[in-house]
Amino acid sequence: MAEAHQTRVQNVVEEMVQSLEREHIRKMQGRMFQCSADCCARPSDSMSQVHQCIERCHTPLAQAQSLVTSELEKFQDRLSRCTMHCNDKAKDLFDSGAKEPAVRSLMDRCVGSCVDDHINLIPSITRRLKENLDSIPQ
Repeated sequence: MAEAHQTRVQNVVEEMVQSLEREHIRKMQGRMFQCSADCCARPSDSMSQVHQCIERCHTPLAQAQSLVTSELEKFQDRLSRCTMHCNDKAKDLFDSGAKEPAVRSLMDRCVGSCVDDHINLIPSITRRLKENLDSIPQ
């Protein structure tokens, strides 16, 4: 993927992840640490009970991180498939005798279109992630 296109995608995805981190993940981390501290403040519990308590505290955050990672992987897979289609089109054009500038131009337009299409998916991905994060039991 051309560097400018890659930078555009990275910036938009990074902005989404930072937003999710600020609005959701950070609060979950705070609850996890408070919950874990509460587990450690129970002097009558055995070491095993405290460990199980801490594990329960970590579960919501682990689910959230898994959710975000999975969604980002799906996004990356879709974008990769789109750019592979562009590579195929460019190879076909080159194999049919087209000159390199025409092939590069096709490739740039095609990848640019992939990037635009996938950047346009970010708001719905963000909305879906926020809804799913909000539905994780605390």
